[in-house]
Amino acid sequence: MSNNRARRAIVIGGSLGGLMSANLLLQAGWDVEIFERSGEDLANRGAGIGTHEELFCVLKRIGIDIDPTIGVPVSGRHCLDASGQVVAYWPAPRTMSAWARLYRPLKERFPSTRYHFGMRLVAIEPVVDGVTAVFADGTRHRADLLVGADGFGSTVRSFFSTQASPSYAGYVGWRGLVNEWEMPVDFHRKMFEHYFFCLPEGEIMLCFPVPGKDHSVIPGKRAYTFVWYHPTEEHKGLADLCTDAKGVCHGSSIAPPLIRPDVVRQLRESAHAQMAPQMAQMVDLAPQPFFQAIYDLDSPSVVQGRVVLLGDAAFVARPHTGMGVTKAAIDAATLADALQADSDLDLALAQYGKRCGLFGSRAVARGRWCGAHLEAQSTKPRADRTAEELSHGSTIMVLREHGAKISDIADLAPLVQWLH
Repeated sequence: MSNNRARRAIVIGGSLGGLMSANLLLQAGWDVEIFERSGEDLANRGAGIGTHEELFCVLKRIGIDIDPTIGVPVSGRHCLDASGQVVAYWPAPRTMSAWARLYRPLKERFPSTRYHFGMRLVAIEPVVDGVTAVFADGTRHRADLLVGADGFGSTVRSFFSTQASPSYAGYVGWRGLVNEWEMPVDFHRKMFEHYFFCLPEGEIMLCFPVPGKDHSVIPGKRAYTFVWYHPTEEHKGLADLCTDAKGVCHGSSIAPPLIRPDVVRQLRESAHAQMAPQMAQMVDLAPQPFFQAIYDLDSPSVVQGRVVLLGDAAFVARPHTGMGVTKAAIDAATLADALQADSDLDLALAQYGKRCGLFGSRAVARGRWCGAHLEAQSTKPRADRTAEELSHGSTIMVLREHGAKISDIADLAPLVQWLH
């Protein structure tokens, strides 16, 4: 390879992880192109997300300003009992943002001529000192490096010789969103500025504010969202949730408009039977609840030749950690730094694989620990559950540990100090 030619990278997946990686590599002098399977802009996808300081560090490196429009601040977490009374509080200042709020500035910083929609990867062919990506339209693109940032259902990962196998955690996360201006006045006054938990036996539900339509954080134009972790047996319960009104089962996920009305009705009835009245009202107010089956993904390897995995293509930690987007940002920065630190590409990728693998596996383990009680509800008879699986632990422990700052997690903090 000529020393005068910029190294070339192909990024498969144009979501947040792919955009962060592509922007960082472009800054480092690489010739980068993104190939996204979807045929349209992704700005309307995603939901509310928690943020971490490490995410902001990476965004700043890319050149994105972190200002008050990045999200809605909350000062701490309250826990409600079944009657709706606050029974615990934990101070935990955080900024709650939205997926689309990060997507837009990341995409705007990347050259539009290098971002290609409607490109479905069908093959990866190793070549001398590089790799060739083959797409469904018959085009072939050669590069020195291929970055698989194509999410949980990664096509790139499917080409690895030692594939990781996603493992269902035994529960789903129901979500719903209510526009601030559509909330009843008294309900808004009591709820909106706060982050609430409710912890009935075998369940976890949380509600928090997020940016609203067009990513607005202007009072009156924001939104409020809920996430409800609900134990659901895989082969019967999950399959039923994913079956539409015509009797067609869509696998382990289903488009929100296809969720049957009786499923939504049962969800709302269950909320009134188990949750604090405020939380049940949130479920009532959400016009289109939808759900995500919760999985673990722990990859034995994230590097194979000149192909690497990044973000959810490599590891998926349960959302209790609140670090899905942050982990993708850390992966992207880890890869960019490794490539800059070592001129030998293969040695640099080996370094990336080691660091990404260590952080990813520890993040997955923490997610499993946070969700052990939920998992046990549908995977173990009550008599076989451990003390930890029979109880959430103390309420304060749940408020403290779910979505905790990475800097407060002993297993993870030392691995990201280099970012600060």
